[in-house]
Amino acid sequence: MAKNDRILSYEEEQELLKPIDSYVGAIQEQINALRADGTDKVVALSNHIAIIKENANHSKEEKKAIIAADQEKLAEAKAIEAQHKAKINELIRDAVSYLDKNYDSQYFDPVAKSCDAQKAAEESRYAAELAELKAEHEKELAGLTDQGEIKDEKYVYKNRQFDAKLKHDSTLQEIKDRRHNAYAYRYHLIDLLRLSHFTQKEKRKQKWENYKYTFNTRQFFLANGLYIVIICVFILLCILAPVVKNTKLLTVNNILNILQAASPRMFLALGVGGLILLGGTDLSVGRMVGTSMVLSTMIMHKGINTGALFGHIYDFTMLPVGVRVIMALVVCCIVTTTFASIAGFFTARFKIHPFISTMANMLIMFGLMTFATKGVSFGAIEVSIPKMIMPKIGRFPTIILWAVAAVAIMYFVWNRTTLGKNMYAVGGNAEAAAASGINVFKVTITAFAIAGILYGFGAWLECIRMVGSGSASYGQGWETDAIAACVVGGISFSGGIGKISGIVVGVLIFTALTYSLTVLGVDTNLQFVFSGMIILAAVTIDCLKYIQKK
Repeated sequence: MAKNDRILSYEEEQELLKPIDSYVGAIQEQINALRADGTDKVVALSNHIAIIKENANHSKEEKKAIIAADQEKLAEAKAIEAQHKAKINELIRDAVSYLDKNYDSQYFDPVAKSCDAQKAAEESRYAAELAELKAEHEKELAGLTDQGEIKDEKYVYKNRQFDAKLKHDSTLQEIKDRRHNAYAYRYHLIDLLRLSHFTQKEKRKQKWENYKYTFNTRQFFLANGLYIVIICVFILLCILAPVVKNTKLLTVNNILNILQAASPRMFLALGVGGLILLGGTDLSVGRMVGTSMVLSTMIMHKGINTGALFGHIYDFTMLPVGVRVIMALVVCCIVTTTFASIAGFFTARFKIHPFISTMANMLIMFGLMTFATKGVSFGAIEVSIPKMIMPKIGRFPTIILWAVAAVAIMYFVWNRTTLGKNMYAVGGNAEAAAASGINVFKVTITAFAIAGILYGFGAWLECIRMVGSGSASYGQGWETDAIAACVVGGISFSGGIGKISGIVVGVLIFTALTYSLTVLGVDTNLQFVFSGMIILAAVTIDCLKYIQKK
């Protein structure tokens, strides 16, 4: 073993660290002295003002007087802070520059090499211990003839192996902790110098180190195994497409087609995602789409409708095209939101599982629309509408921008509003959420209503994308696609877990897979088999995560 790779003792490590602590510590003392009457007082006074504002023990006049006195002192402290700012920044630059030049070479690199040497020594020790245990076990077995005693010896041997493995893993973790702590200490010093302000480069380095430190192979494959399998399948399809169909999958046109087809489905998945986040689901999505397609096509139809609704033929051609487009959107959203809210009401008020309430919706809507239209399609809409709502910029279909806007809005709702926080709380534990003062009924109804709006908007976009084709049977199986996209994207059926980014990834994965299978000529019915397998795999992985946490 090289001299530089020897295992360092704790005392030797501290000796290496002394010059660094001494240099940076001296600078930190100067900075602390400069901050005492400036930054420290600004923070203390600001906190005191915030506390006084919330203090119910003081009258309004007392609060005003205390805050006025604090603000006067605060102004003085800010003036001192500004006066010392340049000097403090100069000292910080000096300390950080010293750390950049000396920390790795004087401290971290020797510690890292020591950890590598200690790890190698531990691996050798563990291998020798296993060999010794095996030799002892074989020696004991050689002298035994009774089957019961042989069985006991094998049991004892397994326990010894298990104990040795535990000790080995514990030692490796200690070595890993030691190296990580040596790496992180540098940023601890910078944290004190800059008061928790880091550059983007420093943040990235810390993030990468923390990822390596906490990386666990089992957790990684539980979180990403399904994605890896799907990506491998997609790569296989990309290889097969030129051979089987003499066409390429990975082309700009195909990618744009996938994004275009995914855009309306994104609205549906975002709606379902909110309900799954609450620990529910929605089986009526496909019927929402079918109903909206009929209504949208009927209103935006080119000329007088050829199909009848409840025996009446409607004519909206006297209205301007723009008015008909807006009218179709409003009608779709009202209908879908009404039905979704009804399901939400029964779920929230009577504790009926969303599986039942939305299944009832599915049957009611399908029955009504099939009876109303007698199964007749309403044909095509005005050809000018798609160019009006989703014109192409070169080859780029602007329908994608509608989906991007929906994702941005729902990201804001989930992550930046009280409603979003309450949805996570209710999904995680409805009883605890209610006990903490959250109105579970209101949150549930609102989530269903938002889902209804998203269904109506998505179906309206799909109608325009397909230039009509209003049929009550349209959207069959879309509920499974939407649910599968959410589950694949990490929205847990146990509730309270999931991200908008996961839904986006899930929708793109499913749309790309469906598109690829269609290009390869795989029967539509067989595509349901793929969807079912993916859903089963995704839910199984989700259950494994839940079981492991318990």
